[in-house]
Amino acid sequence: MRRPFRLSAIIGAVLIAAGSHAGGQQKPPPPAPPRGGVQAFDVPLPDTPSPRNANYDIAVQLDPVRKEIKGRETIRWRNISNATTSELQFHLYWNAWRNDDSTWLRENRLRAPAPARPRDAVRRPDETGTSDVTSIKVTPFGGTTADLTSSIRYLAPDDGNAADRTVMAVALPAPATPGAAVQIEIEWTGRIPFAADRTGWIDDYFFFGQWFPKIGVLEDTGWNTHQFHYATEFYADFGVYDVQMTVPGGYKVGATGREMRRVDNPDGTTTHTYHADDVADFGWTTSPSFIEERRAFNHAQLPSVEMRLLLRPEHRGQETRQFAAAAAGLEYFGQWFGAYPYGNITIVDPAYRSNSDGMEYPMLFTGRANWLAPAQVSTAPDSTIIHETGHQWFYGVVANNEFEHGWMDEGITTWATARVMEETQRPNELAVRTFGAFIPYTPGVRLSREVDGNRMPSYRPDAESDTPTTPTFRYWPRSANAIAYAKTSLWMHTLERHLGWPTMQKVMSTYFERWKFRHPRPDDFFQVVNEVSGQDLTWFFDQVVRSSNSFDYAVQDLKQEPSAGGKTRVVVVAQRLGDATFPVDVVTTFADGQRATERWDGKDRRVIYTYERAVRATRVEIDPGHVLLLDVNRTNNSRTTPSRAADAGRKWSLAWMVWLQELMITAGFFG
Repeated sequence: MRRPFRLSAIIGAVLIAAGSHAGGQQKPPPPAPPRGGVQAFDVPLPDTPSPRNANYDIAVQLDPVRKEIKGRETIRWRNISNATTSELQFHLYWNAWRNDDSTWLRENRLRAPAPARPRDAVRRPDETGTSDVTSIKVTPFGGTTADLTSSIRYLAPDDGNAADRTVMAVALPAPATPGAAVQIEIEWTGRIPFAADRTGWIDDYFFFGQWFPKIGVLEDTGWNTHQFHYATEFYADFGVYDVQMTVPGGYKVGATGREMRRVDNPDGTTTHTYHADDVADFGWTTSPSFIEERRAFNHAQLPSVEMRLLLRPEHRGQETRQFAAAAAGLEYFGQWFGAYPYGNITIVDPAYRSNSDGMEYPMLFTGRANWLAPAQVSTAPDSTIIHETGHQWFYGVVANNEFEHGWMDEGITTWATARVMEETQRPNELAVRTFGAFIPYTPGVRLSREVDGNRMPSYRPDAESDTPTTPTFRYWPRSANAIAYAKTSLWMHTLERHLGWPTMQKVMSTYFERWKFRHPRPDDFFQVVNEVSGQDLTWFFDQVVRSSNSFDYAVQDLKQEPSAGGKTRVVVVAQRLGDATFPVDVVTTFADGQRATERWDGKDRRVIYTYERAVRATRVEIDPGHVLLLDVNRTNNSRTTPSRAADAGRKWSLAWMVWLQELMITAGFFG
């Protein structure tokens, strides 16, 4: 049987000052005035880290046979913006898989035109996902309850798609003014999508992401409640969550927060109750196949963290490696940016082909593991787990609007992940996976931070596809990874080398401390960079964030001819092929070992340097220190005399021939 749903006895007490969870009863604080374009809603309550203005009590029951959930929730919501609203808006994310014309599926087909993967192009009836609200009632603070079920309507604020039902709205009986509070009671049912992006089921594994009706964010300019788009993630207010999950007996549960109690019910089900403070979302998972492991993260300068791993049986033996990766993230991100603010974290080892790998929620994330995991290949599980641990800082605590500024989490976390991988000196070689990703082929190619960790290969072909200041949900679906993840990581690493690590580390720790639990915007990050560095770096952000131009500097020519007195006149021509600009060094090396270094502001299309020397030049290179990591073609950054192009071509041709031969032999053996 379903556990009784808990409602608050005194509505007013749960709407203020962190509600019944904090114990006090006082008048809700009025919204603060806007500060230089920053929204008023990010002001914390007294003695709490976050505003706690969207608090949830949820009770949900899983039917693993019918692949359905039934739930009830009470949302205690307070208007902490300077806007008055006549309606409430909610996300119903699972409706992205309700029909083939949803915005998510339309955009996915743009990303991968036919023939696309079948489950991405269209979904069979048994693969669909739905979220149907069957009842919604609203009680204003000090008012009477109104049943608003009949007023439910669906909005498509981003693209006008009438077939999309991922945003729901109801009209309020009376406007909610700044500081007003309401209690919202919702009943809903959900069909769990099959192996969908970030959520769903496969076999006996269930992962619940964006699974409950979630209220949008009311900003000073109105509701910020975007549809579910293929290329974007999420945005929500902070609150306190108490969630009861009823699953079949024997199913293990992992979730955001900490388990408070577990009750075995007469019908053979078990109810798990979890509690979490100051989080903007709640995710959970369940399966009877999980193997549960626990370890403690202890560090002399950081708070202890209880680590819990829910491991798939086929990955038994990888637990130490997965815990070590999570611990590395907790250690380095904690030392560099600020301590992890929660006392526990759950690592979920997702089922094969569940499409839920590499996904983050507060205090819970999914990794990415393989049945065969060579020690010299760290992209999975190590890099993925470090990356998802890093999201706890930028997605979980800083919590920017990922619908509109996805790079502020994904890109910064990608940069930070690559730095941890480099700092911990993890062996990381290329792995080509075959036979459904089961069999890894490792040709011995080492991956580097500046190219592979920063994802240059994914950035290069789509370098000019979108401007990062474009709201992320409007990116071309195929280019989101290139712009939000790769480009940001590349320019963050460029900024690190330009400023130096000590300054960059101070930038990031200042940013985290100042903006944790406060939903910053891009200008807030830029302001911290300028403040801490003592430089006006607007010119840099104009190039890398406010523009889609790409960087490409090249040695156009190296000419040498006899000159007076037996000397050699050396003429170096450096060229800017891309439209973006950045100051670079142009270094000419001579046969006697001496070097001439010129600092070029990089603005002109080309620059010419002339030298009179007793010996010839042997090499010219632009940016030999690899500061500008956004340069899309480093092969044209240097020139040698005599040319070694033939040597390079011969070396790589022979190497690839050997690798291809080995791969064909392997394929023939298994074939």
